[in-house]
Amino acid sequence: MNQHAGLTAGRWAEFSPPQRLLMIGNEMNRAGRFHTSEGLSHRRLGYERVLRLLDLTVQVDPRPTLRRELLRWRDLVAELYLSSDVERSRHREVFRALLLLHPESAAQIPHVLG
Repeated sequence: MNQHAGLTAGRWAEFSPPQRLLMIGNEMNRAGRFHTSEGLSHRRLGYERVLRLLDLTVQVDPRPTLRRELLRWRDLVAELYLSSDVERSRHREVFRALLLLHPESAAQIPHVLG
């Protein structure tokens, strides 16, 4: 069962945009821990959670420019999800791109990506 299956758009909208980005980032961080072939199913589940939270964010955020960038970023995550062999560097690039979408989340880059 999806960890965020019961999360409603109304509840998600209560979080600020940087909080939403950081929670999506948290799921990216979890997904990034699984880089072996044995971890493929866990990594894919992590990316599914990322996509679920991202879809909620697109649904509740009223700013068309941010929605456009999130939808572009969604394509990157979908590419990772479909890949059977994701390089750590590629995962980190995509994760970094997410965090750069807001100054508050960008401030976390040194802490989560080194």
